[in-house]
Amino acid sequence: MSSLPPQPLSPLDGRYQSVVTGLADYLSEAGLNRARVEVEVEWLVALTDRSLFGTAPLADDDKARLRALYLEFGQAEIDWLADKEAVTRHDVKAVEYLVRDRLSTLGLDSIAELTHFACTSEDINSTAYALTVQRAVQRVWLPKLHAVIEALAQLAVEHRDAAMLSRTHGQPATPSTMGKEIAVFAWRLKRVAAQIEGGEYLAKFSGATGTWSAHLAAEPDVDWPELSRSFIESLGLGFNVLTTQIESHDWQVELYDRVRHAGGILHNLATDIWTYISVGFFTQIPVAGATGSSTMPHKINPIRFENAEANFEISGGLLATLSQTLVTSRMQRDLTDSTTQRNIGVAFGHSLLALDNLARGLREISLAETVLLADLDANWEVLAEAIQTVVRAEIAAGRSQITDPYALLKELTRGRRVGAVELAEFVRGLDIGDAAKERLLVLTPATYAGLASQLVDELS
Repeated sequence: MSSLPPQPLSPLDGRYQSVVTGLADYLSEAGLNRARVEVEVEWLVALTDRSLFGTAPLADDDKARLRALYLEFGQAEIDWLADKEAVTRHDVKAVEYLVRDRLSTLGLDSIAELTHFACTSEDINSTAYALTVQRAVQRVWLPKLHAVIEALAQLAVEHRDAAMLSRTHGQPATPSTMGKEIAVFAWRLKRVAAQIEGGEYLAKFSGATGTWSAHLAAEPDVDWPELSRSFIESLGLGFNVLTTQIESHDWQVELYDRVRHAGGILHNLATDIWTYISVGFFTQIPVAGATGSSTMPHKINPIRFENAEANFEISGGLLATLSQTLVTSRMQRDLTDSTTQRNIGVAFGHSLLALDNLARGLREISLAETVLLADLDANWEVLAEAIQTVVRAEIAAGRSQITDPYALLKELTRGRRVGAVELAEFVRGLDIGDAAKERLLVLTPATYAGLASQLVDELS
């Protein structure tokens, strides 16, 4: 058997690449290296802006040419870094050498020794990871999550009055509306999305063990913690002042746990919609040319929701591993975080793929209201709750002498099918007031949905 030409091992880099390419711009190795170059360049600018060590602030043209190193970062830089790292066996050192090389090209050799000045690799890495994860979440992942939330909110409004039989423990239960049930998911997701949006992205910039020791040795009269803080905050990040060699990654743990939480809610949504499809509440809109089964031509498989389920599970597992691993580090540091963080993009990639499938799937379903109404009409016994509750109110008001109304309705309905005629006859024979009887006699499973429709307004 002949060997294949080089192939992508991950489906994210093969079959599904077009869906996740936006994340790759930030969470790939190249995206990380571009951010590392950005941090190195901006640190140079920060040091020279303060005329440290006899330097003068760079001219605006020089700053622009220097910043072009990361703003126009491309294949030439990717290849250069790959070749250099093959020699250095150290990714951040390769980035430092790239910046030094470009300084020489730009005629800025005089500030070359300030490249990576007093930095440990984790100063660059923690800042670069914070930048790339922040941008990936805010520019790519969150917009897709909000698109799904908006699609759910629209479905909730559209189907707010579509009465449906609920099923608790899989058994017929008090009716709701499809709109209200979908609104529950949108409500849950909005809350978690707000938590994610309010999260911090932290970096450290305090040297080899977080003490600014080398900084003070070079220039004891500079307020290095304040300089570091202002530098990190100028990049749009939060500053972690108290660290070991590494930034402690707690902000990452918080973020990944929240993203995993959102994924759990969305997984629940996918399984519920799948179930609604299986019982006929939703029909799937045929896609021209699509095949549901290789042998059964009639089938339209709910693949969007099944794909979403699987990818949320994979993403959730990876995010849990990230959270568990990144929260610890031996003594002042070990390198387990380095390998672990290289999988951030994979975790978000599977989550983004799942979100994309959900968004597509929600556009390919149509509510079968006749099925919902038929299901309701076949389960009049769900009105037993209403009847026994009204009887209890009548007893409390002194208008009934019935004892144990729950047992009375249990005897009538438990494990039995009870139709409209039987229930009406039962209600007419109850020892309750006429007004109460009238309310019960006009009640149907389709109208016994309480405030379900109005609750959809809570999404506004």
